[in-house]
Amino acid sequence: MSLETYLKNKPIFYKKIDYERMPRAFNNIRGKITLKPIVHIVGTNGKGSTGRFLTLLLESLGLKVGHYTSPHIFKFNERFYKNGDIVSDDELNIAHNKLQNLLSDEFKNSLSYFEYATLLAAILFEDCDYWVFEAGMGAEFDATNCFDKSLSLFTPIGLDHMEILGNSIEKISHTKLISMAKTAILNDDMNEISVKIAKDIALQKGSNLSFASQNLSKLEKTEIKNYIKKYALANFQISNLSLALAGAKALNLNPDVKNLKKLNLKGRLERVDKNLLVDVGHNELAAQNLLKELKNQKFTLIYNAFLDKDYKSVLKTLKPIIKEVQIYDYKSSYRELATPYIKKTCDNLGIKCFNFRSLKKDENYLLFGSFMLVEEFCEHLHKYN
Repeated sequence: MSLETYLKNKPIFYKKIDYERMPRAFNNIRGKITLKPIVHIVGTNGKGSTGRFLTLLLESLGLKVGHYTSPHIFKFNERFYKNGDIVSDDELNIAHNKLQNLLSDEFKNSLSYFEYATLLAAILFEDCDYWVFEAGMGAEFDATNCFDKSLSLFTPIGLDHMEILGNSIEKISHTKLISMAKTAILNDDMNEISVKIAKDIALQKGSNLSFASQNLSKLEKTEIKNYIKKYALANFQISNLSLALAGAKALNLNPDVKNLKKLNLKGRLERVDKNLLVDVGHNELAAQNLLKELKNQKFTLIYNAFLDKDYKSVLKTLKPIIKEVQIYDYKSSYRELATPYIKKTCDNLGIKCFNFRSLKKDENYLLFGSFMLVEEFCEHLHKYN
């Protein structure tokens, strides 16, 4: 069975999750694959950017690196970045065939979409020097947490996936931070509650915990700011790059930011057209970052969200930079969209709200929401060509 057909039979979301399945599946094959040092990246926002920055830093030293990220925008291959590029269809199919031969029938049938993708990454990256694995959701029971980790990097933690991870910052922080390795580094923008929990867990586990900035020299901090300015990246990327560089140094490596290539990751406050910015942040924490970045500007916000997301907080946060909201409606077969509730929220906030019409050349637009929203919108309007 081809990989495409196999994955089509795998639901992305399960009503009930078997948290023991992935560790058992990994133990089923671990003696048959070559494992490498793993950097585990955990948090709510900034995981993708931090992981790609770290990957590029290690590659600048001539190392072979595999970066596993999720979700993808357009194509499944985007989840697997290896030696400077997204993996090819041929590479994926070879890895799929090998994994099918390694797994027992039990796990071929029972593994979830994300669990199978995680094991595919292990097969794809066998010939790399380092693996950079990004947790999908949470961390304590995440598929990526079954591997032995050399280092944990924690990005800012906020409220998201509350129906699964818990309805408070304390619960969400704990389920993410409990995955801590013996060496762990926190993003400098981590909230105080999460920092306290991280320190408690580090004490319990005997982990060496620090902030990114504690590991960087004054010169390195200046070079990071220069890099962000050189490539016109969002200012919130400063803390992500700082965390990545601190991570590289924790591996006893010393890359130079001056040798770092431009960040090649789609949808991170990216300008895809003269008047269209795109960001896949989709939660309140991401909205707060956008507000800081885009203050004193006004945008037509192209938006939609799933019913279980905190769209009220997002819209309330972004209100100062919103000229009007245009809701982009699309078909979602497995999760209900909040379209009518978003309209009601806009009315309550005094924000003009319409259905999306078309892009006008004399308007500035901000497309903000899930990876799926960005995929649907950009494919419909042929962006990212």
